[in-house]
Amino acid sequence: MVKDIFERLDKGRPPAEAVISKRTQKIQHAQKLLDWLQHARTRPTISARDIYTYGPRPRDRESAIDLAKSLVEHGWLIPIQTHRYDRYEWQVVRKPIINPTIFNV
Repeated sequence: MVKDIFERLDKGRPPAEAVISKRTQKIQHAQKLLDWLQHARTRPTISARDIYTYGPRPRDRESAIDLAKSLVEHGWLIPIQTHRYDRYEWQVVRKPIINPTIFNV
């Protein structure tokens, strides 16, 4: 059976559903983090250490920073300059919205 070029190129690629599900999974995790920041957290600032220690799962440093950066892009967090180069800290933006979503800006 002869394969055309597209079948050979598509051989090692993950299915499109897996790529879409990773994106939706990231949005779901960011939404959980936003809900936690708005309802369970009363302090005006948050650090990466607080997120991966006390926040919702996933609880590793890289994913906590990545989720916080996505909330920065949508306007829910404002980065704060810290005294250490490897410390991340943000100011939490509180808006008078009953059920905030990541896309409400």
